[in-house]
Amino acid sequence: MTPDWAEAEFIPVSALQHFVYCPRQCALIHVEQVFDENIHTLRGRHVHERVDEGGLEETEGIRVERSLPIWSERYGLIGKADLVEFADDGTPYPVEYKHGRIKKKSFAADAAQLCAQALCLEEMTGHTVPRGAVYYFSSRRRREVDFTPELRADTERVIRETRVLLTSSAIPLPFNDKRCRECSLHTICMPEMIGALAVNPFRPLPDP
Repeated sequence: MTPDWAEAEFIPVSALQHFVYCPRQCALIHVEQVFDENIHTLRGRHVHERVDEGGLEETEGIRVERSLPIWSERYGLIGKADLVEFADDGTPYPVEYKHGRIKKKSFAADAAQLCAQALCLEEMTGHTVPRGAVYYFSSRRRREVDFTPELRADTERVIRETRVLLTSSAIPLPFNDKRCRECSLHTICMPEMIGALAVNPFRPLPDP
């Protein structure tokens, strides 16, 4: 039976990436509605300019849709897929755009966001989505992601924990580690001043 989510319980797919990277960042953006620019967010904005225009095109016989609205009643998700390629049989292949270089480590946040897009597309189209890819603009390369049972289970857990965080309106303590240095919210979050006063209760995802 599909849950009857209240409007406030639907969560943006993008919030999952923020949550896995840092629950405090997720809460500041999606609860406090705080956002700031740095070189990384500006580069990301530039990378997304084309896909954000939306539209449908045919490329080498593959139907491609950009900035495609996606949703899931089952999981209470809503958002947009940067790019979705559709095979001849209608099977979607989501591609998420990121500004940086292809990652060998710390890939879990991007993979969870992409897997959540796949869950939405499966519900919307009725097709099983076995894999997708993250395109890293600086490397000009895709990293393909298989949506394994383990990744799906981890993504479902992240969806649940992100919903708990956002509906509680709580602002977690900062991790105060190396991820803080590149965060656009560093000056707002003040991780060094606040400090890691407690162990963060959220478990990180393993890299796929």
